[in-house]
Parts: sequence; C-alpha cells; structure tokens
Amino acid sequence: MGGAHVRGRRRTAWGGRRAAVILALGLCGTGLQPAAAATAAPDTGSYAFAPGARAVTGTASPADAPRLDPGRVYRGSLPAHGRLTYRLDLADAAATAYVPVTAVPPAHATVTSTDGIRVSVRDAQGTACSYATARFGAGLSPRPVTALGKREAGRALCQGAGRYSVLVERLDTGDTGTSAPWDLEMAPALEPRLTSPAPTGAPPSRDSASPEPLTGEARERAGGAGFATARPLGQGVWRTTLVPGRTQFYKVPLDWGRRLQASAELGGTPGHGYVGGALDLSLYDPVRGLADDATLGYTGVRAPVALAPLPPVEYANRYAAPAAVSALRFAGDYYLVLHLSDRLTATFGQGPYEVTLRVRVDGRAHAGPGYAGRPEPDGVFTPSASDGPATVVEGDGGAGADGSAGMRALAAGGIGLGTALLLVLGGWTLAVRRAQTRVSAQKPTA
Repeated sequence: MGGAHVRGRRRTAWGGRRAAVILALGLCGTGLQPAAAATAAPDTGSYAFAPGARAVTGTASPADAPRLDPGRVYRGSLPAHGRLTYRLDLADAAATAYVPVTAVPPAHATVTSTDGIRVSVRDAQGTACSYATARFGAGLSPRPVTALGKREAGRALCQGAGRYSVLVERLDTGDTGTSAPWDLEMAPALEPRLTSPAPTGAPPSRDSASPEPLTGEARERAGGAGFATARPLGQGVWRTTLVPGRTQFYKVPLDWGRRLQASAELGGTPGHGYVGGALDLSLYDPVRGLADDATLGYTGVRAPVALAPLPPVEYANRYAAPAAVSALRFAGDYYLVLHLSDRLTATFGQGPYEVTLRVRVDGRAHAGPGYAGRPEPDGVFTPSASDGPATVVEGDGGAGADGSAGMRALAAGGIGLGTALLLVLGGWTLAVRRAQTRVSAQKPTA
C-alpha cells in the first residue's frame, strides 16, 4: 500500500507537470510567453535580413544590370571601393519609385566618420534623379546605414515611364585596412498616383515647440535586429539593453495627421572618459528614408538625446526642403533605430548598457489622399495593427482618432484569451484536486 501511495503521488505530480507543460505550450501558441522570454533582448549583433530576400549581383554598367522589382526585397554585397548598378523598370509615369539600400559592414570593421554609401537613381540618358548618402558618423562604429534613392513623379527631371538605373557606391577612405565586402539589403517600393490632383505648396503650419518628455515607469521592450524584424512600439516609456556595437529596430505606426516625438537616454556607468557619438537615435519613414537622427556624446553620466521636433504626417510634406519634414510624407510604420558605438568598450566596458526610449504620439488622425492603385509592397503606406501592450497609447487625447478600432480589437482579443486561460487553469486545478482526493482515499490508515 505504501508503494502504491508513492506511485500515486508520482502520477499526480507528473499530471501537474504535464498540465503545466501543456499550458506553457498553449501560451506560446497564443504569443503569450513567460516574461523573461518576452523581454529578453535578442542577439542583434548581426543584421536580420528580410526572410526570403532574393540574392542579386549588381554590375558595372546599366546595360546588363539585374532588375529590381518594387515590392520585393533583395540581398547582395558591395566590395571595397565598389560601384554597382541595378535596373528599375517603371510602367506608370505618374508613380513614384523609392529604392532604399541598407549597407551592413562586418562586425568590428574599422570605419571612419565619412565612410558609408551613396545611392542615386538615373534615367536612360544618365541624368541623376536623386542622390542620397549615409555615413557612419562620429560614433566611428560599424552599423547598418541606409540611403534612399527615388524617382519622384511631377518633378522637373526624370519624368516618364521606362528604364531607370540605380547606382550604389561605397564611400570608404581606403586607409582603414577594411577590404571585406559589405552586405546589402534593397527594398524597392512604388507609390501610385493619386485619384485626385495632389495637394501642392508648403505643408500646413505646425507647432515646433518641443513637448514635455513623457514620465512614468519604463516597460521592457527589446528591439529587432533589422527593418524586417522591427518590433512595434507605441506611446510610452520603454527600456532595453544594448552592448557596444549592437543595433535595435522598432516601428511606430503613424496615420495621416499624427506626429511622433522620441528621445533616448543612455544610463550611467562607472568610469571616466568621453566617447563621441556613443548612442545614435535615427528615424526612418515607411520606405526607409531618413527623417532625422541625433547622436549623444557620453561621459559615463546618464544623459538623453532627442530627435528634432517633427511635423505631423501629411502628403504636402514632400514639397518641403528639410529632410525632417519631407520624409514624413505618408502614413505607415516609421522606424526608430538605436545604435550603441563599439568604442564604448575601451573606455567604459562591455556593458550591457541600459537605454530608455520615450515615445510620444499625438495629433488628430484624418483620412489621407486616395491612391489610384495598390502600393508595392501592399500595405506599406498603412499603419500596422496594434501589437498588444506595446502599442497602448497612454495619456493621448487624440488616440481615438486612429487607434480606437485597434484598441477594441485588442480588448476583445484580450478578454477572449483571458477567459480561455481561466477555463484551462480552472480545469487543471479541478483535475489536480480530484487526483489528490483519490490518493488520500487510498492512503493506509495507521
């Protein structure tokens, strides 16, 4: 009897453990993971290229250049002092094409502040439609940098349908001893013409004053390792950890009329010295065009860096000269990118370092202009749906304009999921109690 009692207890314990395993698997299947797994920073030492990116090899001349199709993502490489050409075929003269190119140097590569890439789009006669340059800057740290080439409809140059070329050039000084190729990711996109005449002229006036920074307890939110894996972020105070040389990507959904303000604060650490460009905070638009970036010089004392005051998202912003205005030209997901310079290691140690992000989203959402056709990729100019608590807007009176549907869906989903979990837990508890009762009934009396 004593042996049977022991075996009964073992069966009961295994039943409890099995129920716990089943429950844990159910939680993972619904996307609800234990807190440690949900908030742990991923290994972002390497850039996360888009899954399924097509391999492509650029050429020296436009004549035999491979074609880039809007809506697809491509992966290639750029040799030292390299110049590579790709082809872009545009069937609609009234559509605007964007070709963002992200260069990813090897980890621990030696770079200078002026190293980087230049991207230009050219017509069949070789006339440049646009130039864009991205450099590593004062941090002297190898990191993903993105430059955006474009062929804009309605401009003086490069009009009409036909064949265009994309030239990607590597800007390197040649005296750093870094001859390894840089990986490339290219994600061409197409913006259709509008159904009605496009609004012209300067964007509407705006309040350029910097808002008061958000306060409150920070919530854990690690970023992704690339544009394709950027983690959704909403208004609030967020905390992550970075080690020198790492980059994290977030995406913030913005509708027409909505405005983003963001700052990042690097936590203090023991030590003495100074590192220029220790923390870089960048903002990219839905087609990965740089809107603004800011860098922090670091002395080991906790300090913040903030983006410049930005305008609300409006179609007419594209006619403004400053990049911080013209990039906010369409609704969609905007990317906040954090990079911690690898030069911090020599002065202040390997870390990890705590970084606090403060994100404010305000402004009244409104309907945008209608497109005569589908953008490529589909949905690029539509803000992504809410992603649980990461996009809960706190203290924002204008959130209902574009976030109420998402919040209702989130609430409904949360209530349904919570009810299901309560039923599972209740059934599990009842089963365990019944098993314990049967064991007690079988237990020999003295």
